[in-house]
Amino acid sequence: MGEVTDYIAGVDEPARSVLERYRARAVAVVPEAEEGTSYGMAALRYRGRPLVSMISTKQGYSVFPFSPAVVESVITEFDDFESTKGGIKFTDKRHLPNKAFDALVARRRHEIDAALSKIRRR
Repeated sequence: MGEVTDYIAGVDEPARSVLERYRARAVAVVPEAEEGTSYGMAALRYRGRPLVSMISTKQGYSVFPFSPAVVESVITEFDDFESTKGGIKFTDKRHLPNKAFDALVARRRHEIDAALSKIRRR
């Protein structure tokens, strides 16, 4: 098992099922994603960079794409979700729509690819 899988296995239902669903969606969007950690959180990583972390809190859940630009681009398309500079919050009563989550993961992958492409051109 990996860090994300272990984290999910350690939380109670319904959080376990919710987080597993989003983990599976992230891997479907970015099949090369690997489990690891980033900023002290279990996270999926892509090309050595943090891709996304999903956590359960007392108030609900948070998804962190490790990019304020990605959060801002997604949150403007999906009203009524609370966000911070680094993440989007949702609850059991109102999950983050699949379309929003998939966009968040895909945009972060694109951001990582673009950043690593610039490094190679130097």
